[in-house]
Amino acid sequence: MSLEAFPPLVLVASRFLISGSMMLAAVSARSARLPRGAELWHAVLSGVLILGIGNGCLTFAELRVPSGMAGLINCLSPFWLVGIEALMPGGERLHPPTILGMMIGCVGVGLLVSGGMGAGEFSRRAFDGFLILQVGIVSWCFGSIYQRRRKGSVHPSVVGAVQQLAAGLATLPFAVFVSSHQIHWSMLGVTALFYLVIFGSIVGYSAYIYALDRLPVAVVSIYSYINSVVAVALGWMFYREPFGFREGIAGAIIFAGVALVKWQSGKAALAKMEVEA
Repeated sequence: MSLEAFPPLVLVASRFLISGSMMLAAVSARSARLPRGAELWHAVLSGVLILGIGNGCLTFAELRVPSGMAGLINCLSPFWLVGIEALMPGGERLHPPTILGMMIGCVGVGLLVSGGMGAGEFSRRAFDGFLILQVGIVSWCFGSIYQRRRKGSVHPSVVGAVQQLAAGLATLPFAVFVSSHQIHWSMLGVTALFYLVIFGSIVGYSAYIYALDRLPVAVVSIYSYINSVVAVALGWMFYREPFGFREGIAGAIIFAGVALVKWQSGKAALAKMEVEA
């Protein structure tokens, strides 16, 4: 909805400038500790990688591919996230049940969105959208791992606020001087923008960055599967989009994959605690 009114760069810049400013004002009013020095620059860099490039690529890709296909492609993100973490020194080792759980979840998401895909949709535009999404997914995952490995004394929600403001500021010059599309003001577009600011950025991204700081990477990586289920539920609630037998089976498959990943991560965490004890 927001892309019908705002060009991609304008949308990304305005969204994160607003949400980052609001969050920083709130944490400053509570006298929360703000990052300084190297910790500040780590937050800025990870914010540009995760939100500036990661979310920015998603907005450009959705001009080329349907949202259902974009959702399916984004389900590759757990493989990138867990894979990058496993390849880095001291990373969490991959276990066969974890890989199996992610594959099961991906099958469920494929079934969930496959109803909207026609045989002729794999065009050049779709391929370009796929490549753009891969750049965004890799940037998002690498930025997430980078932030996770920079432990600091600042609360994750404060780090998230700095990341959002940094992403907005980094995107702003491109939105002003590079974007060639015009803004088409509409109540629906503005409402969609503020929905993204509140629920996508202030609530959703803050929850993501908090979970990234507290939970194993394999558990955090399943968020993309959950997003697809939430999208179906909201579509049915607000637009009465169909939800039938296929969607129900897909949801059950997704949650089976989620349960398997969480079960394996719980076993690994318990084993680690026993070793440390």
